[in-house]
Amino acid sequence: MRKIELLDENTIDKIAAGEVVERPASVVKELMENAIDASATAITVEIREGGKTFIRITDNGEGMEKDEVRKAFLRHATSKIRSADDLQQIMTLGFRGEALSSIAAVSQMEVITKTADALTGVRCRIEGGREVEFEEIGAPSGTTFLINHLFYNVPARAKFLKTPAAEGSRVASVVEELALSHPEISFKFIMNGQNRLYTGGNGNLKEIIYQIYGRDMTKGLIPVDRKTELMHISGFIADPSVSRNNRNFENYFINRRYVKSPVIAKAIEDGYHGFLMQHKYPFTLLYIDIDPTKVDVNVHPSKMEVRISEQEQVYHQLCLAVQNTLMERERIPEVSPGREEKDPTRGGTYLPKIGKKIPEPFENRRRE
Repeated sequence: MRKIELLDENTIDKIAAGEVVERPASVVKELMENAIDASATAITVEIREGGKTFIRITDNGEGMEKDEVRKAFLRHATSKIRSADDLQQIMTLGFRGEALSSIAAVSQMEVITKTADALTGVRCRIEGGREVEFEEIGAPSGTTFLINHLFYNVPARAKFLKTPAAEGSRVASVVEELALSHPEISFKFIMNGQNRLYTGGNGNLKEIIYQIYGRDMTKGLIPVDRKTELMHISGFIADPSVSRNNRNFENYFINRRYVKSPVIAKAIEDGYHGFLMQHKYPFTLLYIDIDPTKVDVNVHPSKMEVRISEQEQVYHQLCLAVQNTLMERERIPEVSPGREEKDPTRGGTYLPKIGKKIPEPFENRRRE
C-alpha cells in the first residue's frame, strides 16, 4: 500500500496551473484583467504563433513596487481582497491570486514594472516557477509581461493546443470581449507583427462594434437603457433582421465581467420570441449592473460562470426589457439609392484601418 505524502511546491503549482492556464487565451485574459484592475487606460497585447511561443501584455497602470514583485508570484497573493467577507461584493475582475504563479509555473516569464513615483523599475525573470533574475531597470510607468514558450515544461499539455491560427483566434476573442466591456480603455492587439484591433479608449461603443462586427451589424443596433428595482440594463440589441445561426453573438456583461449564463441567455432569447424565426439567435451587447452581493463569481477559476440570487426576477426583468425595447423601436429611414452613406459611428468621419501602422498608445519603443 502506497503511503500518503505531501506534494512538493513545484508539483502543486503545475497542478494548479492546469485549472487556470488552459491555453494562450487564458494567459492573455488573466493578465489583461490584472491591467484593468490596475487602472490602466491603455493596454497592448502582442502574440506570435497563436501565443504558443510569445505573448506580451503592456499597460500604463499603477505598476508594482519593488518589494511586492516577488510576492505577486506566490500562490493566492492578491491586492484585490483581504478576507472571505470581500468575496460577497467583488467588483474587480481578478481576486483569486492564482494567475501569476500558475502562468510562471508553466512558462518562461518576465515582468518589467514601475510605479509612477519610483525612479527606476524592476525586471524579474522566472522559468518554470523559479526566479532566475531580479534587477532594477529603467522603464515607463506601468507593467509589461513577456511569456515565452508556454507549456515548455509540460509537453503533454502543449500537445493538446490547437493550430497557431486557432489559438490566435481564441486570443482575439478575449481581446474583443474586454474591449467591448471597457470602451473607456484603449486596446491594441498585434498578431504576428500585424495590427488586428485598435480602440481609441474614447468610450465610443459603436466604433468598437463597427471594427469587430462590421457596418451591417452596426446599422441594425437598437439602444437599450432600462432601470428596474434589481438592476440597470444598458447597451445595444440588434434588429431582428440581423440574426445568426448560433449564440456566438449574444454578448452580455454582469458588472463589466464577460460571462456565460443560461438564465441570461434564455431571458434574451425569450425576449426575442415572436420576432425571430425558429433556430435563429440575436446579436446583443448588454451591460447588466447589479448589486455585487447578489452575484457569486467565485464558481470556477476561469471566472466565466456566475451564480445569481433572485435569478427568477432577473430573468423576467431582462426578458421584459428586451421585449419592450423591440416593440418600441423606432423605424430608421432608409438611405435613398445613390446617396453616399455616412459612417454610422462617427457621422461620416473616417475610421482607422486596422492594417495601418498605429503607434503604441503609451510607448515610444517596444521591448522585444
